[in-house]
Amino acid sequence: MNNNAVEYTTYDRLLRAWENSMELVRDYEMYSKRIEDEKIKEVFKRFAEQEGKHASELRELLLEYKNKNSENVN
Repeated sequence: MNNNAVEYTTYDRLLRAWENSMELVRDYEMYSKRIEDEKIKEVFKRFAEQEGKHASELRELLLEYKNKNSENVN
């Protein structure tokens, strides 16, 4: 066993996934505002909306996980 290895917890992975998802929302929104082609603009708007739903679900999971595990510690 490697004592110097860094281990990611479930919380770490949820947090990272949520942060990445939020960044994608911002990117897609920005792209949709800077592109003049209506078809492509609409695709990026749709992606931003869908990714926003992912981000929201990840945030809920993150908070549930945090609350569940803080109850077990206290």
